[in-house]
Amino acid sequence: MGVGVKRGKPLKRTKGVRREQRRFLIHCEGECAEDQYFRGMKAELRALPVSVQLGGAHGEPKSLVRAAIEHKGRAARSPQDRCMEYDEVWCVIDVEAPRQHPGLREALDLAARHGIEVALTNPCFELWLLPHFAEVSCYHTSESAQKALEKQGACGYAGIPLSVSTSLTRRCVTATGRRRNAHKR
Repeated sequence: MGVGVKRGKPLKRTKGVRREQRRFLIHCEGECAEDQYFRGMKAELRALPVSVQLGGAHGEPKSLVRAAIEHKGRAARSPQDRCMEYDEVWCVIDVEAPRQHPGLREALDLAARHGIEVALTNPCFELWLLPHFAEVSCYHTSESAQKALEKQGACGYAGIPLSVSTSLTRRCVTATGRRRNAHKR
């Protein structure tokens, strides 16, 4: 070898070092807070080997679960789903308060029979989301949680987009601390 010639790494490409992307399909009962939150999460996860797809159906629990079952069944032959099955299919369903959603039990049973995971928010997703933006120190019905979240300028009920300007990851850490404080009280 001549003088001044540097030996670098071989130019051969390594094979099989990239982890396979895990695919998640999420159907949400509500079309405001849930969709906005999961879109923000999807943006934060884009550097990881994770793919999050939001289902287009919204509504009462049984019809939401049926839509998720149908979507799961067609994914392997659907170009919109890259002709691939999902690793996990989820439905985000509110219990609702002060009265539980009438079709909730049937929806949960249907989901279990078809391998659909359920994230059950009690009483609603907005109450889970609220500690991302403010302390929660009182009981909330579904309606009062939605109003409290809107007052924070955090949700699009009044045309205000979900505030994801601060990292969702940082907001999750803050929310966890606020939830611990609420449990202590």
